Amino acid sequence: MEPVSVVLIVIAVLVVVVLLWAVATYNGFVRLRNLVQESWRQIDVELHRRHDLIPNLVETVKGYAAHERGVFDEVTTARAAAANPASGPAAQAANENQLTAALGRLFAVAEAYPQLRASENFSQLQTELTTTEDRIAAGRRFYNANVRELNTKVESFPANVVANMFGFTRAEYFEADDPAVRAVPQVGF
Repeated sequence: MEPVSVVLIVIAVLVVVVLLWAVATYNGFVRLRNLVQESWRQIDVELHRRHDLIPNLVETVKGYAAHERGVFDEVTTARAAAANPASGPAAQAANENQLTAALGRLFAVAEAYPQLRASENFSQLQTELTTTEDRIAAGRRFYNANVRELNTKVESFPANVVANMFGFTRAEYFEADDPAVRAVPQVGF
């Protein structure tokens, strides 16, 4: 074999290896992007379930505490804002945080009515809401793990070259900004 032939073969092999790597990297980005979108849809389903439970909860509490109109209006307004699709996970998180705060005030009102707390309907709704909140938290962890993986790949060299070529960008995290969620629990003895 002539030296020119060997050089051409080496160059051809290098080009094929680089092309195979680029295709594999591109497909990895597509897989991660789809995984992020799928995990967001799972959160979205649970958020809709949460939004659907709230009117029933408000109506149940209204039956016992009709004079707490301001709290009911606040919950209704926050639910309406949260139920409308937001521009992204960060905006949705802000709306959900407002709804969580309003629900906290609604439950504080409910605490003043022992008959309400003893109501089977209220208890069932509260249990369903708690279960839904747990599902949202699990979905948020899954979503954020997928976002972390995608963002790391988008920013890592040499994969970021393929990301920039094909327009893959960082995804937004879905974070809880509620101070009650982030607060350190107080333990007293």
